[in-house]
Amino acid sequence: MSEQPLVTITRQSGYRFLVDFGQDTPQWLADEPAPLGQGAGPSPDDMLMAAVANCLSASLIFALQKFKQDPGTLVATATPTVERNEHKRMRITGIRVQIALGRAAGEIEHLDRVLTQFEDFCTVSMSIRDGISIAVQITDSSGAPLKG
Repeated sequence: MSEQPLVTITRQSGYRFLVDFGQDTPQWLADEPAPLGQGAGPSPDDMLMAAVANCLSASLIFALQKFKQDPGTLVATATPTVERNEHKRMRITGIRVQIALGRAAGEIEHLDRVLTQFEDFCTVSMSIRDGISIAVQITDSSGAPLKG
């Protein structure tokens, strides 16, 4: 990466913010769900989960492509665990990421090696893992569990 990413958020009203990623990337509207906001866009929690799931998915693709393998359609779902801390403040204490491959495990060469290394390539999950546990599950096109 030649440039450091820069994200600028500007309050529009209430809990609604315009999220500007710079360059040629479309802006997003972020908002808290009711009763705080109006749910006009993804919440910060949603964006964190999206970042983790997207980074893990991209890392899995990267690891597969090292072996010239294609998983087909890949669908990732991120689910948070939200609990109160010792000060009764809500915190995301875990994120479960389920990744479904579009091909059967037997059709993907070197899958065992890929599954042991791909998480190390994910900047986002590896950066936040000390504060938030991140569990990853991967299934193939038949729903058979491959990891997690």
